[in-house]
Amino acid sequence: MSAPPVVSAEPISSAGESRGKAWGFTGLLMFLYIVNWADKAVLGLVAQPLAEELGLSASQIGLIGSAFFVAFTVGNLAAGLLNRWMALKWSLGLLAVGWSFAMLPVPFAAGFTVLLLSRMLLGFLEGPSSPIVHTALYSWHPREKRGLPSACITASASLAKIAVAPALALVVAAFGWRAAFFVLAAAGLVWLLVWLPSWTPGPYGEDKASRPAGTSEEPSVPWAKVLLSPTFLGSALAAMVMYALVTVVLTWLPSYFELGLGYSRVQAGAMFGFPSIASLVAMFALSLISDRLIARGATSRTLRGIVPSVGLLACGLSMALLPLIGTPALAVAVVSIGYSFGSSIFPLFNAALSEIVPPRQLAGMLGVYMAVMALGGIYGPYLTGLIVDNAASPAAGYTQAFQILGVMAIVGGVAALLWVNPERDKVRLRGVHVATKG
Repeated sequence: MSAPPVVSAEPISSAGESRGKAWGFTGLLMFLYIVNWADKAVLGLVAQPLAEELGLSASQIGLIGSAFFVAFTVGNLAAGLLNRWMALKWSLGLLAVGWSFAMLPVPFAAGFTVLLLSRMLLGFLEGPSSPIVHTALYSWHPREKRGLPSACITASASLAKIAVAPALALVVAAFGWRAAFFVLAAAGLVWLLVWLPSWTPGPYGEDKASRPAGTSEEPSVPWAKVLLSPTFLGSALAAMVMYALVTVVLTWLPSYFELGLGYSRVQAGAMFGFPSIASLVAMFALSLISDRLIARGATSRTLRGIVPSVGLLACGLSMALLPLIGTPALAVAVVSIGYSFGSSIFPLFNAALSEIVPPRQLAGMLGVYMAVMALGGIYGPYLTGLIVDNAASPAAGYTQAFQILGVMAIVGGVAALLWVNPERDKVRLRGVHVATKG
């Protein structure tokens, strides 16, 4: 029996590689992701004006938030097929146009049914975007340098909440909640005008013409083995419980700050970005350190398995202790810091999963992974709405919901700590050993 092929941890040089172009396209993909997350966040920002104008209850707003993620989950499963049928340029362009048009029915025909159906359409069209965005991203970055670009894409969600959400809150305060939907519809179309004439695939993707010299096409890995691998299962479970918290923050955090902690509506919208500011610092620090240490021979098991798992455990513990905190400013700090530790799992687990399958299977695997992750968005917002409606006060309801989500995060962190090991599963699935220095 011949020995498994060895892939060096050293960077691969390629005639088609341009680091400037790689980071230029990374920035363009970040802009798309900012639009993506601003589309998601707008419901949380307009939740109270909508509820007042349309007479909606907290559970109805929560149901709409959860319905978005039902459709989002289904859309994730279509990522592999869309990537197979269409070039990345056209698939992402088509999705961006769809998002813009999905925003328009609500301001023209506001009502519970229209809001529900338009959010579900938006969810379905946004579902495939993250797997395809990451596939496009990784085509420009080699394995050992994927943590930081992954953090940039994940950080785009934070940038949407730090910069875009406060701006939209001011738009809502000045022009009404309908104006926010029009602004976001226009943003997707502006991105499209830059994307279509500029995108080209990178040298680390699946295109034969752009494959690095000296490499050959790898055989496909059986899907059952991929989806049942411990790295996939541990990453997916951890991502699902953290994503539940992300979607609750997205849907309910301004309401929690306003109704639970007593801040004004404008203050709540402005503070919406606090957890994201903290998560930006954590994600970039951990991802940059991870890339550098992996390039020097450190293991993915440690840096893309153990480190994010411990971060999720810290997040879960902070949320579980939130009901014990009675000071509003301290509660905001605990939510922000805990959220930052938990958010660090997304770029690191994405980078870990990119190691265990050949490039042409990456979009399909990430689609399934993110569909499992999105299950957290199905139960998180609706569960929170039910808890708040039945609690003695909004403050008690929100803190109880965060406590329950914190316990779930602890369970997910333990599972990931035990199971996520990219090197081991890369050998099992692909028969590839990773050489390290020394």
